[in-house]
Amino acid sequence: MKTGPSSTAGPDNLARLEHLLHRQDILDCLVRFSRGMDRFDRELFLTAFHPDAVISAGGFVGDPERLYDWARDLHEQGQSATHHNLLNHSCEIDGDTAHTETYYLFVGRNRDETNWLAGGRYIDRLERRDGVWRIALRTNAIEWSGLAPTLPIPFADVADINLNGAAARSREDISYVRPLTNKRALHIPG
Repeated sequence: MKTGPSSTAGPDNLARLEHLLHRQDILDCLVRFSRGMDRFDRELFLTAFHPDAVISAGGFVGDPERLYDWARDLHEQGQSATHHNLLNHSCEIDGDTAHTETYYLFVGRNRDETNWLAGGRYIDRLERRDGVWRIALRTNAIEWSGLAPTLPIPFADVADINLNGAAARSREDISYVRPLTNKRALHIPG
């Protein structure tokens, strides 16, 4: 199988492939944090951190378990939905340590029906222990915040909109459904 201009996978390509696999594992770790928080999935959230990790986020400085409890309470009381979106991502890997900078966009649907947006960067030191990349230290650099106008959620009036599953802040969320199937009747608006 050809892999590019050369038909052989030389040592440089193998090193690049290993580097890319590490970067993907690191990015997957960061996604577990976001998904775990947005779905209120404590187990998934905690897989993003080493148990002895230290996280500095807003007024919080502490360990992953207490972070989850604090952030979940904050989001459950304040918002009916949250999205921790990951954007630009840079990653420097040195052996079993990696330093990353990941831009984020936080969007929350507040309980008073306003929409809160905030942006910043997660600055992380990850460590690979027993072959697994997890966050060892996180600092949250919040750079802006604001409110966006509220509009009705699109298509909320469609009778069978949630037949395939619905958004939920739990493992009841549609993203956990396996296998994902379509239960809605075919319909092309027009």
